[in-house]
Amino acid sequence: MDQPLILGIESSCDETAAAVIRGRILLSDEIISSASVQAKFGGVVPEIASRAHSDAVDEVVTRALNAANVRKEELDAVAVTYGAGLLGALLVGLSFAKGLAYGLQIPLIGVDHIRGHLAAGYLENEALTPPFITLLASGGHTAILFTKTETEFEVLGGTLDDAAGEAFDKVARVLGLPYPGGPQVEKLAREGKNVIPMPKMLKGMGGYDFSYSGLKTHIINYVHTKEQKGEAWSRADVAASFQSAALDILAEKTVEAAKERHIGTVTAGGGVIANGYLREKLQHACEKAGLKLILPAKKHCTDNAAMIAAEGLIQYRAGNFSPLSLNACASIPLR
Repeated sequence: MDQPLILGIESSCDETAAAVIRGRILLSDEIISSASVQAKFGGVVPEIASRAHSDAVDEVVTRALNAANVRKEELDAVAVTYGAGLLGALLVGLSFAKGLAYGLQIPLIGVDHIRGHLAAGYLENEALTPPFITLLASGGHTAILFTKTETEFEVLGGTLDDAAGEAFDKVARVLGLPYPGGPQVEKLAREGKNVIPMPKMLKGMGGYDFSYSGLKTHIINYVHTKEQKGEAWSRADVAASFQSAALDILAEKTVEAAKERHIGTVTAGGGVIANGYLREKLQHACEKAGLKLILPAKKHCTDNAAMIAAEGLIQYRAGNFSPLSLNACASIPLR
């Protein structure tokens, strides 16, 4: 079946989400978030997230089916995140999907959350086909990939330590910004200037690898030193300088990879891709290099079920179905 009706379910962290697609056409996209609750604790508390998913999963799936104007009996498959993420949170969505697939006697498709981020571009452009270069930037991963086919990619380079999203969250804490940190740093950076020197090692690395540990430590030391000496400093300037150092290099190396491989299309995925500064940098760099850039909508960069359904479609067409014994995985290698 070329245009299957697939329900996607996502519950890897603090978003309980469900979406329905027919082929590459997105029919519904629903999210119930516990982020406001998690913000009270300065980050995601696994137990609270799991309970929130348990309360929300049936409702969000019902919303998605109703918004798509389809009955569950019409579904051809259920795609669900089985990893990576918080084990308790993953198990809620996975268990629900198993029960639904078993009851309807339709295929269960376990989806790697990261592959879901990589598939988000297909939602933006139905005609998108490999090969293309993909920038992955999230809270757990930062890498440049050569997507050869819908199911096969090559990792050209990645972070040697912290991921970009992780660095944003840690810098946000140093600056006293609330959870989630990434959007808060971006907002504050709009008020500042890129005037604070950053470590040269980040821009001097060869190939397509990145290092955020030194940059993060530099920011921490800068802030602490200023505070200990009682010297004036600008939080906005720190945010702007950090953001520039952290993201400029991503756009630069992504374009370099496309030019080296003679690939004319660039895509991206992951929560950091929702950052407006990075989107502008990618757009400008690709236009200058004569490359076609396809970015997912911002809401499809952060955790969502539409991307899980999109990856589910790829696996459905490849015949890669999962057994009902499929277990959740907290960590999955980038492969």
